[in-house]
Amino acid sequence: MQGDRRERRSNVLRHRLLAGAALIACAPLATPVLAQAQAQPSAQTAAPAADGLTPDAVYVEAESARREGDVVTAQGGPDDRVYLRTRGHTLRGESVSYDLAAGTAAAQGQVEATAPDGTVVHASRLELDQDLNAGVAVDFATRTPDGASLMAATAVRRSETANELNYAIFTPCPICDANGPKTPSVSIQAEKVVQDEELRAILYRNAVFRIGGVPVFYTPFFAHPDPTVERASGLLVPIVNYDEGRGVSVELPYLIVVSPSEDWLISPQINTEVAPLLNLQWRRRFVNGQVVVRGGYTYERNFGDFDLNGDGDFESNVRFGDRDHRSYLLSHGEFDPDGPWRFGFTAERTSDKTLFDRYDIRDPYQDNGLYYGDRRRLISQLYAERQSERSYLSVAAFSIQSLRLDPRFADTDFRDADGFKVFEDDDTLPLVAPLIDARWEPNGPVLGGRLRLKGSAVSLYRDAYVGSPVLRPELLPTSTVGVGGVDTRRVTGQFEWRRALISPLGVRWEPFVDGRADVYSVGDLPPVLGVDPDDATLSRTRLSAGVDVSYPLIRRTAEADVILEPVAQLSVSTDPDLDPRIPNEDAQIVELDESSLFRMDRFSGYDLLEGGARFTAGGRATIRWAEGRSASLFVGRSHRFDQEDAFRTPIPDDPTRLYDPTGLASETSDWVVQGSFSPSDRIRSWGHATIDGSGDIRRAEAAVDGRWGRRNLASISYIVDRSDPLYIEDRPDPANPGGPPLGSLNRNYEFIQLAGQQFVYRNWGFTVAGIADLERDVITRSEVGLLFDDDCFRFELGFRRDNTRVRPSGPSEGVYVRLNLATFGGSGYGQSEMR
Repeated sequence: MQGDRRERRSNVLRHRLLAGAALIACAPLATPVLAQAQAQPSAQTAAPAADGLTPDAVYVEAESARREGDVVTAQGGPDDRVYLRTRGHTLRGESVSYDLAAGTAAAQGQVEATAPDGTVVHASRLELDQDLNAGVAVDFATRTPDGASLMAATAVRRSETANELNYAIFTPCPICDANGPKTPSVSIQAEKVVQDEELRAILYRNAVFRIGGVPVFYTPFFAHPDPTVERASGLLVPIVNYDEGRGVSVELPYLIVVSPSEDWLISPQINTEVAPLLNLQWRRRFVNGQVVVRGGYTYERNFGDFDLNGDGDFESNVRFGDRDHRSYLLSHGEFDPDGPWRFGFTAERTSDKTLFDRYDIRDPYQDNGLYYGDRRRLISQLYAERQSERSYLSVAAFSIQSLRLDPRFADTDFRDADGFKVFEDDDTLPLVAPLIDARWEPNGPVLGGRLRLKGSAVSLYRDAYVGSPVLRPELLPTSTVGVGGVDTRRVTGQFEWRRALISPLGVRWEPFVDGRADVYSVGDLPPVLGVDPDDATLSRTRLSAGVDVSYPLIRRTAEADVILEPVAQLSVSTDPDLDPRIPNEDAQIVELDESSLFRMDRFSGYDLLEGGARFTAGGRATIRWAEGRSASLFVGRSHRFDQEDAFRTPIPDDPTRLYDPTGLASETSDWVVQGSFSPSDRIRSWGHATIDGSGDIRRAEAAVDGRWGRRNLASISYIVDRSDPLYIEDRPDPANPGGPPLGSLNRNYEFIQLAGQQFVYRNWGFTVAGIADLERDVITRSEVGLLFDDDCFRFELGFRRDNTRVRPSGPSEGVYVRLNLATFGGSGYGQSEMR
C-alpha cells in the first residue's frame, strides 16, 4: 500500500510538473526594472564585448541586490523578475544568485536562461555550472530554433555532452496559441530522455506516441536525430498504399548518412500480392558537382489484366509467365568546376515498358541534364558546356527509350500475341551523336548594332524506318518491308545583325539582317527515290532583311496605369529551297506565342525554315490598378505574301491527303491570343490560344490558381489541341494487310486538371485532384482524401483511381496514405541538402 501511495504521488507530481513546464514555456517575458545593481571583479584584462561587458563582468537589474563575498544575490517578483547578464548569457528569475569566483548561478521562479547561440531554457528552478550550462532544472522546457519543444519534470546535465530528462515530452508542434497552452498534435512522452550532443541524437526509454493527446503507439526504446541535425541516418516515414495489382504496399525508406556530402537511401517496397521491389538511391556531392544514382530491382512474373485464352475476355489481376529480372536505373550527374566549362550526364533505362506504372515508382520522369526527355521517354546523355560573357558552346550525345504506346494503337486495347499492349519501337528513335550548338558575339558594336554568330551541327542514326512526319509525303514508299532507318547529318551557320533606334516621338525602330546556310548529308533513303541510298549531300541558303517597329504608350491615372504596346515587323527573305529529301527531325512542332510570332525562325528546330516576304503585327494592352492586381491581353497575326505548301504534312489517318499542323502554311497565320488576369494577390490566371482564320481554336491553354482563407487553395488548368483533322476509326494496315486493323492516329486531345484542398472544421478538411480526358470522355486519374493539417502534422487518407491508357492492366484503384511530420520529415524519399 505504501508503494502504491508513493507511485500515485509520483504520477501526480509528474503530471503537475509537465503541466507547469508547458505553462512556463508559454509565459511572456517580464520587462519592468525597479532597481539596478552591478558587481564585477577588479581585474579587467580583456576588451569589452559587444554589450560592453568584459568576460568576467556581471550585470544585474533587480528590485534589490546584495553582495556577500563572491556571491551576488538579487530578488525580484513574478512581474519584475531579476535580469542577470554575463559572458553572453542572460538569466531571468524571481530570485537569482551568482558566484563570482566559481562562475556558477542559480535561479528560482519563472526562470528563463538564454545562451549566446539563442537557445532558451525555461524552468521553475535552475542551477548552472561554471560554463553556465544547465546542471539541474525542475519543470524544464526549451524550444529549438525550428520550433520544436522539449519539456521534462527534471533535467540533469550528466556530462559535457549528455543531458538526462525524466518524465519528458518532445513535440515538433506548437504548444501555445492565442488562448494559451494547447495539446500538441503530435508528441512523444517518455519516462527518460537522453540528449546526446556528441551523437547529436535524442534517445527515449518507454516512449509513447500521442496524436492529439491520444496514445497510439508504445515502444521501449526510440531514437531520432537532434532537431539541429540537418541529416541523420535512420528510418524515414513509411509509405503505405493499396493497389489492385500489388495489394497492400508498404515502403520503408531508410537513410544512411555516410558524410555531410554523401548518403544512401534503401527503400524496399513490400507487397502482399507480388514480390518485393528494392529501391536504392546514392547521392554524393563533390566540391564542384554532384552525382545521384537511383535504381530498383525485383524478380517477379508479369501481373495485370491479360487475355490469356485469346477469347477477348481479360482475366483480372493475374500473374503469368516465368519469373524474370526486372529493374530500372535513373541517374544524373553535373559538374561545374572553376572556369567557363561545365559538364554532366544522365543514364535512364528500364527493363519493362510498364515497370514504373506497375510498382508506382515516384517521379521517374525528371528534367536533368542539358536535354530533357518528353513524358514517358527516358534519355541517356553526355554533355559539356562552355559559357562566357560573349560566347556559348555545347556538345552532347544522347539516346532515348520510349515508354509510350504505339500511336497506331493508342486509342484501342489491341495487344500482341503475349497479351501486351504494343509500345513505340525504340529502333525508330534516333541516336544523336553529336549535337553541337554555338553562339558568339563581338566585344563591341558592329555598324552601330549587335552582331551574333551561330553554329549548329548534328548527326542522327536510326535502326528502323519511320515515315511521316520525318519524311515528306511524296517520299513515302508504298511498302516499308526491308527499308532501314534514315540517317541524317547537318551543319548550319548563321549570322544576325540588329540595331535599335528611337525617334524623338518615342517610336522604336530595329532594323535587322539575317543570313543562314545549311549543308545536309542524308543516308539510307528509301530506294524508290532513285538516289544513292548511302549518301545524298544537299545544301540551302537564306538571306533575310527587315525591321521591327514598336511604340509603347503609357497613361497614368489616380485609379490605374494603362499601357499599350503596338508592334509590327516587315521582313523579306530569299527562297529557302526546302528540298523534300531533307528529313524533318526537329521542326515538327510550332508553338506560336507572343515571343515566337516575331522571330525569323518560328520552328522549334532547323529542318524547316521560312522564306519570302511577310508582315507581322500585334499589340498588348495592360492595366494595373493596385499592387499585384493587373490584366493584360495580346493579339497578333502574321501575313505571308505567298503560301508555303512545304509546311503541310500527311493526315495521320490518310497519308494521301495533306493538312497544315503549323498554322504557317497559308498566306495568313493563326491568330495568337494571350492574356493574364489577377484581380487580387490571391487569384492569378493566364491563357493562351491560337485560332485559325475560320475562328476555330487550334490549340489553347488556360489556368487559374486561387487561395482563400489561410490554407484553402485550388488550381484548375485546361489544355486542348485540335490541330489534327478528323480521323478514321479503323483502317487496314498497309504493311500487314492480313493483320488487325490500325487504330486512330488522331493526335487531338483535350484535358482538364483540378487540384485543391478545403478545410471544413478547424484543421480538418478534404483534398481532391483529377485529370479528365474530355476527348475520350474518361477520367484518367482521380484522388479524393480526408485531410488533417495544423502546420506541424499533415495526414491524408484517400482513394485514387488510375485509368491512363498506357497501363497494361486497365484501371487501377487503391487507397493512399500520406504523412508529413515537422522535424521527422514526410512520406517519400529524403531530399535534404548535402554539403
